[in-house]
Amino acid sequence: MKYLAWFIGVLVTLVGAVYVLAFTSFGNGLVKPSIEKVIQKVTKLDSKLTKFSLSMSKLDLVLELNTNNALHVEGTYSLFASSFDINYDVKLNELKTLESLAGMPIDGVFKTDGNVKGDMAFVEVNGKSDLASSKTTYHVELKDMKPTSIIAKIQKLKLDELLKMAGEKQYASADVNMDINFKSIETHKLDGDISLNTSGAKINSKVMKKDFGIDIPKTSFAMNLDAKLKGDDINYNYKLLSNLFQITSSGNVIPEPLKTDIKYTLNIKKLELLKAVTGADVRGSFRLNGTVKGVKERMIVDGKSDVAFSDTSFEAVLRNFSPASIKAEIKNIRLAQALYMVKQPHYADGFLSLHVEIPNAKAGQLSGTVKSDIKHGVLDNVYMTKAYEFKSKMPKTTFKLNTTTKLLGDTLDTRVSLDSSLAKLDVVSAVFNLKDASLKSDYVTKIPKLDKLFFATQQHMRGAMLINGDLVKAKDLDLTIHTKVANGKIDAKLHNDDFHADLVKVDTLGLLHMLKYPELFQASLNAKVDYDLAESKGDVDGHVVDGHFVKNQTFDLIKKYAHLNMYKETFEGDVSAKINKEKILANLDLKSRTSSIKTKNTKLNTKTQKIDSKLLIVANKNPINTHLTGDINQPKVSVDLEAFMKSKAGKKVEKELGRFLRKLF
Repeated sequence: MKYLAWFIGVLVTLVGAVYVLAFTSFGNGLVKPSIEKVIQKVTKLDSKLTKFSLSMSKLDLVLELNTNNALHVEGTYSLFASSFDINYDVKLNELKTLESLAGMPIDGVFKTDGNVKGDMAFVEVNGKSDLASSKTTYHVELKDMKPTSIIAKIQKLKLDELLKMAGEKQYASADVNMDINFKSIETHKLDGDISLNTSGAKINSKVMKKDFGIDIPKTSFAMNLDAKLKGDDINYNYKLLSNLFQITSSGNVIPEPLKTDIKYTLNIKKLELLKAVTGADVRGSFRLNGTVKGVKERMIVDGKSDVAFSDTSFEAVLRNFSPASIKAEIKNIRLAQALYMVKQPHYADGFLSLHVEIPNAKAGQLSGTVKSDIKHGVLDNVYMTKAYEFKSKMPKTTFKLNTTTKLLGDTLDTRVSLDSSLAKLDVVSAVFNLKDASLKSDYVTKIPKLDKLFFATQQHMRGAMLINGDLVKAKDLDLTIHTKVANGKIDAKLHNDDFHADLVKVDTLGLLHMLKYPELFQASLNAKVDYDLAESKGDVDGHVVDGHFVKNQTFDLIKKYAHLNMYKETFEGDVSAKINKEKILANLDLKSRTSSIKTKNTKLNTKTQKIDSKLLIVANKNPINTHLTGDINQPKVSVDLEAFMKSKAGKKVEKELGRFLRKLF
């Protein structure tokens, strides 16, 4: 009995101590600082309990989260019955100071008050609020502390204030009305409806202009949503209408497990509006309608559109919301309109069609084909001339294009056929790697009339040319070029900006004819060309054999007075040139059995078509200095006869001339 009495005494003492600490003003004063510290740690604010009164059946608490933000809770409760009847009053007059507590930017004012009544088995919450200047009332029921029923009515909620509260820009303003009536929100036992509508809704054009650079005319809109929820089904009708865009959707949705059977339409008069949501910098109008049907494991999305005045349809199969397969047919997109929509310059007009069939659209496992076709293509020669700063106007250029792309895992293998009035391009296989963005391709280009390229080359040319090679673009650009020119061949390589070419057995007369230069010399030329495209500088080093000159004034003079037919001489020697943009500095050193021809630092200008060349011709030991100046095609030729007259041939001419004069007088 002694120990029992001692145990009961200790127990009574502990209970008494707990009672004193928890339910008396003296105990409240002792516990209050500890509770404040816990609240401050949780809220990370300098929170204070300005009122803390807790008894066996009543409580009255005032918590100041910080200046201008406070919560007041008072009411009665029963520990033994687990019941309560509590009133609450929340006044948050400066939400911005609670950002650390909310974990996101917030601003504005929020107030609500009401009553929480019930026990642990059933709770009712009734309250009202002025959320975003609205008149809001709500009734919530909880069973076993889980929400089971919600009834709420929101009248004239200010959308711009709500956006501000959520830390968002005030892109729009509207009065929002909402009725929520759920008898049951229990999983698989839904029973209720939602009605939402707006009035006086407007887009804030000033904010849109400032944030996105979009000029939006005065725009009003209206939104309506009616949804009925029964069991697992949600049947809804939604409309968003404005003078710029319209969105409608209706159908049935089962949230869990997900199942959809809905229709949608989208009509946007100004695609610029989407930039605020998608970030896509596009413009123009866009219309789309279609359906979304299926379950999470297999959902089919189809649609039709007239984008860029086309006839477009598509069907995509999604598995767990990821693309599994895609089919699309796009007919006759207007190229000019498509370029306008994506804010690209007006490169061309024409009609583009696409056929897409991708049975496996999973990343890394792509398979399928994409075919494209452009008909009646016309390049905008006025824009191209200006944009690429061509020295002369680009001619009118028509074209047609066909491509077929095979999707093979992480690679795209494309066949190309481009036929234009300037050139024809064929690519058998252009392989693009999606992982490293590298490209490897062959090509064959046929240019039927080289002179049509004058706008780009600034060099008049005759004839046609066929070029083939390979292109590799990874970290560096590597291009090979092979072609036959003037009975010879050219093999070239381009590495980024460094160009190298080997000329093998090129007929100089044919080359001069092609370049529309004076056809003075025929020989077989072997040469190497090194040229920096970025600097427009380079060198040419070559060697000629079997060289013969065509008829010219200087050689006629030599034939007459030196009695040497230079036209029958066979020359061999070196040619070289240094290129600096349009300026060429050339050297020539040719020798035959009896004669030689030399020139050093001959100046050629491909832009002005001017020449300045001093030639030293030694014909059978008889020197003749010749100076060519002016137009490359018809240069002015002057001959210095002083050195010639001192030679044997010159003395002979002088002797014949003296004999002629004596007879004359």
